[in-house]
Amino acid sequence: MLTATVNLDLYRYEIHSLIKEFYPEETVKVEVTAPETEMPAPFLSVFFAPDAIRIADRRAEAAEGEDLSRKGRACKTALKHLLYEVLCSRTGRTLPWGELIGIRPTKIAMQRLDAGDSAEEAASYMQRTYGVSRGKASLSAAIAEREKSVLSRINTKDGYSLYIGIPFCPTTCLYCSFTSFPAAAWKESIARYLQCLRREMEQAATLMHGRRPDTIYIGGGTPTSLSAEELEVLLDSVADCFPVEGLLEYTVEAGRADSITADKLKVMKAHGVSRMSVNPQTMNDRTLQLIGRRHTAAQVIDAFHLAREAGFDNINMDIILGLPGEDETDVRHTTEEISALGPDDLTVHSLAIKRASRLAEWIAKNGMPVMVNTDATMAIAADAAKNMGLFPYYLYRQKNMAGNFENVGYAKPGKYGIYNILIMEEVQTVFAIGAGAVTKAVFPDGRIERCDNCKDVATYMENLDEMLARREKLFSGIAEQEGNSKK
Repeated sequence: MLTATVNLDLYRYEIHSLIKEFYPEETVKVEVTAPETEMPAPFLSVFFAPDAIRIADRRAEAAEGEDLSRKGRACKTALKHLLYEVLCSRTGRTLPWGELIGIRPTKIAMQRLDAGDSAEEAASYMQRTYGVSRGKASLSAAIAEREKSVLSRINTKDGYSLYIGIPFCPTTCLYCSFTSFPAAAWKESIARYLQCLRREMEQAATLMHGRRPDTIYIGGGTPTSLSAEELEVLLDSVADCFPVEGLLEYTVEAGRADSITADKLKVMKAHGVSRMSVNPQTMNDRTLQLIGRRHTAAQVIDAFHLAREAGFDNINMDIILGLPGEDETDVRHTTEEISALGPDDLTVHSLAIKRASRLAEWIAKNGMPVMVNTDATMAIAADAAKNMGLFPYYLYRQKNMAGNFENVGYAKPGKYGIYNILIMEEVQTVFAIGAGAVTKAVFPDGRIERCDNCKDVATYMENLDEMLARREKLFSGIAEQEGNSKK
């Protein structure tokens, strides 16, 4: 365990996160000591004072008028600069994302573009201000430019996006921490769950009256864990409650090859679904079995061809780098197999070890080191995407990512995943329904408020009225603010 101490309860999360970026395999703890003392620590101590922040023998001096012992931008910025400098010195290395710990680094590039910077200037700003590597800064700026182009088509004021969560899967993957339950065990409850979704849809249609959805995204879990008949019920409800004609994007995250059938694809196509996923994560059968996918690479290929034959011309595929036991040869094999299929969108994930996943338990039990991801494997995936004519269009980061890298979505021009961009940039309300779904309401003044549903399916169904009431209260606040702004 690595222990850090602070003399004041300031920015403990940031301290914890940045140390963890350098030492992902370690347990990190940040403790507050008595305010009047500077206690030594096994690893490091942070001492906040009005005139300076001190870590070991290094100091960050306050500028005139600043107080570095109080919460605020000056204190936070000085702390992160100093802590990153100390950690770089101790480890003898830098991080590809510098001192950034947030999940949306492209927002910085977007802000610079909005302020009038060129892409090159935005990238330079990220390098200079946050210590981001040249490659990551340039990637962020390029993605921000594409995002701006897509967002120019979005009605952020009167439009919205709808997310529908299907929390069922054929099996739960080793690395997964999403809301997911075995479909077979919940078979008798799925009809009731779909009824609950219908009630939420009806509320959404009422609360969003006069506004049209730009995108609809059905995710999970694995939505195609539903039978074709159940999928028909779900999509009929969507069509009954929302104007699906003219959607910019209608996605079903089919995901698992062992859940994709011709009759389900036919139902999706008949209801206007325009974008779908066939997500292998890897094309190596040994790894698929290890992570609990329970299907083969050959089934992935068959599922992809089925989707093409059903008429889908916007198919996404996901892969994960840093899976247990995989090296450059394995990643190259996966990208070669996927390149032969020619998807329209490829999302490259760097494995994130979540505390709620079975992978974290497995590592603890087996004494496995943190999974390995490298610049080389990231480059293999990026080169494969480029050779398929796919361009990076969205990016996000997560805690405990193998190699301190990122997740990147690549797509053909005109096939960029609009919902993915909206989730990252948070410029439009996302009305989210289903177990574990989180609604993000964007107020007229730009403020964002969240309203989350219970994760457990049974609890969600039993307490639906309470969740409906909370969301109605949230959107009544938006309506009130909109009314005040028109006076």
